[in-house]
Amino acid sequence: MPKSPTKRRPATVAALTDSALALFAERGFHATSISDIVQRAGLTRGAFYSNFRDKEELFLALYDTHTDRLLSELRNQTASFTDAADPVGRVFDLLATHDAQERSWFLVSMEFTLHAARHPDVARALAEHEERLNTGLAEILGRCIESGGHPPDVSPTALARLVVALYEGLTAMRVTHTTTDADPTPLARRALPLLVRALGAPGE
Repeated sequence: MPKSPTKRRPATVAALTDSALALFAERGFHATSISDIVQRAGLTRGAFYSNFRDKEELFLALYDTHTDRLLSELRNQTASFTDAADPVGRVFDLLATHDAQERSWFLVSMEFTLHAARHPDVARALAEHEERLNTGLAEILGRCIESGGHPPDVSPTALARLVVALYEGLTAMRVTHTTTDADPTPLARRALPLLVRALGAPGE
């Protein structure tokens, strides 16, 4: 018997998000239309609007999926950080060594960030979803620091925001500077302990 709409929904959502992610990476968020997304997914516009209000809501679903995958990977990779002398730096290293797929996601997410900057309602929605990433990363950093016996001078939340800001800045530089000697990661890695100490200084 045919599946009910409720049972078909996960497959429909997966088809739409997979299609959108591929098209956003190939063409960009603005250059991709809803018609393009449903055509590539082999679905109808009705199927799209049954699950998402617009492209923005679909992108935020992609953002949450990416966040969940990234945090899951980090939790698994940091499970053995019980004796890390520099747990914050180790987490940063894991982020900084992500592959070409992560670079593609960065391009998609940065375009959407610029879009959100010009639309306050979208910006507020994006900030809420970004907080999910910051909260998860703060939990990971806090656990790593505590298990390693290195009390933090600053809250894990502040550290999470610092690590994300460094990572996004480095990735932005990498997409325009492709030579190895232009990679700023080593410099940022050396600066990270200094920044962490500065955040924990009086008057923070």
